[in-house]
Amino acid sequence: MATLLIFLPFFLLISLPVSISQTSTNNGGDCNGIFITYVYTSGFPIPPTVSTSNSNNQAYNFRSNLTILNNSPDELKSWRVFVGFQHRELLVSASHAVLADGTTLPGDVGNGTVFAGFPTIDLKSAIQTAGDVNQMQARIELVGTQYGVASPAVPLPSSISLANDGFLCSPSTSQGDRTQVCCLKDSNAKSNITIHEEIQPRQEGDLTIMFDVTSSSESNYWAQVTISNNDNTSRLDNWKLSWEWMRDEFIYSMRGAYPTVVDTGDCIFGKQGGYYKGMDFSKALNCEKRPTIIDLPLEKTNDTTLGMVPFCCRNGTILPPFMDASKSKSAFVTQVYKMSPDLNISAIHPPQNWKINGTYSPGYVCGPPVRVSSSLFPNPAGLSSDTAAVASWQVICNISSSTLKKPKCCVSFSAFFNDSVVPCNTCACGCSNANPSNVCSASEPALLLPPEALLVPFDNRTEMAKDFNKRRDLPNPLPCGDNCGVSINWHLLSDFRGGWTARITLFNWGDTNIVDWFAAVQLDKAIQGFEKGYSFNGTIMPDTNNTIFMQGFSGLNYLLAERRGDNPRKDPPVPGTQQSVISFTKKTTPGIDVGAGDGFPSKVYFNGEECSLPVILPSGSNRRVPLASSAFSLLLTMLVPMVLQLSLWLEI
Repeated sequence: MATLLIFLPFFLLISLPVSISQTSTNNGGDCNGIFITYVYTSGFPIPPTVSTSNSNNQAYNFRSNLTILNNSPDELKSWRVFVGFQHRELLVSASHAVLADGTTLPGDVGNGTVFAGFPTIDLKSAIQTAGDVNQMQARIELVGTQYGVASPAVPLPSSISLANDGFLCSPSTSQGDRTQVCCLKDSNAKSNITIHEEIQPRQEGDLTIMFDVTSSSESNYWAQVTISNNDNTSRLDNWKLSWEWMRDEFIYSMRGAYPTVVDTGDCIFGKQGGYYKGMDFSKALNCEKRPTIIDLPLEKTNDTTLGMVPFCCRNGTILPPFMDASKSKSAFVTQVYKMSPDLNISAIHPPQNWKINGTYSPGYVCGPPVRVSSSLFPNPAGLSSDTAAVASWQVICNISSSTLKKPKCCVSFSAFFNDSVVPCNTCACGCSNANPSNVCSASEPALLLPPEALLVPFDNRTEMAKDFNKRRDLPNPLPCGDNCGVSINWHLLSDFRGGWTARITLFNWGDTNIVDWFAAVQLDKAIQGFEKGYSFNGTIMPDTNNTIFMQGFSGLNYLLAERRGDNPRKDPPVPGTQQSVISFTKKTTPGIDVGAGDGFPSKVYFNGEECSLPVILPSGSNRRVPLASSAFSLLLTMLVPMVLQLSLWLEI
């Protein structure tokens, strides 16, 4: 025993260097570069439970630690590490790091991914910190789901390596629950790991949004956003565009558009204020994670501070390309500041979750931004060459086919062979009352109307409707109104051997003028006989074989708002109106039965919105007469021009 005590210090002296050597190896002591380790710490099976024969599809929780240690003599700037996941991993969280390609978590990383440091992007050396490991090392705790690797097996990655240029990594080695690699500085080495997105072919959609980065620096970039309408029967009015920043970016300046809220509080009290300490945030525009952008008014077009961007400043109006290609797009430019770990010239990530809508426009569903070939812009110096964007992304938005959306316009039918009007449907554009049954019936069909009732608001039609329908039992309560801001009357004016005519009348019951209005009428069997519109510019749309596109001639492209009657105490409000006769020939449509339905539209659009159509057509036993002779035809032909002229006179 005494002999053992004598030799004990000697044994300790021998064993001590061995212990130190092992510890140094595990901590990269023999790696004079960047030492990276991936350690699996725990995991367990998670529901649903699958059969033994299908064990490859059993899901497991996994928890791991990724450590990057800088043992080199120099600071490691903007570290990036590749982890070759290989078990269909779905990463749920990663502390102190983000995915370098901009993917948000949870995210699929089953084919490997690159991590970038956040919020600490640089790792100092031992020389700079006197060996302070907290400044030399980044430790990322990973939590996710993997498939098929059950205990005691360990779901390690196929490889790990540093993704920064200027370093050469030896093959990674795995043992037990650990994978590790040492990467040494080599000025000639280039990383073979790329995080750049593949360039995809450009796609077509009802509406496209281009996000073109036109210049870039380490801390910020300029981007041009261009909204293009590609659908010939839709438009946007007072468009509002929003997106979601995913990496703490913020809008510093903008021309051609403006955020709805100018607010930099989130920057001043957030990470941005901590990093950009010398920045005057009172000059920045918006730090919201989800900003909303609106167009500027027309008078700002040539404003040297806010405007001077092609296709900007049109009050948020984007017309169909068939109507006016030069007004079918809107554009603005914005300066975006970035945050770590993206503080280098090539780290550009477009915002996600794009949405666009307008006050008089269809609903759109937008996809994610997709990297496409760089857009080309005219040379700013006027030279005969184009300038390519630094990078371009395309967002495709298509009109939603949701049937839950209420129309904003409705149609009434009438004909020369019937003295009644088939009005717009009950609640065609919705019933505003939460429970309309105690005032009017939302389910009763609309009552037939006398022709003069079309010229007054619904609230003033009650006595006219009662008197016109006095020979039938009236429902109690009476049907509700259509509640539409715009109504359209389609009237069969005449039907004779060689052709026929129709008259379309537009009524604006709203309180604002409608500028650059347009309508589209789908006639499934009569379109080939279309000849001309007389007071409207009517054209068959080239990409269809059944639709007439109509717009006002110059000076008649305003559909005026509803105005008060001449004597408001007794006269009802007067709608803004536009009217035109349309002529058709029967030479190219033999066998057409105009009065039986072929002369009535199957769809009607106003300013891109599909209008509600009546469920029945006018009836009559003698539908073919040489001239329009009904009282209704004469009444509307005389009254509508009088109303239009009076409205124009009042505007003047």
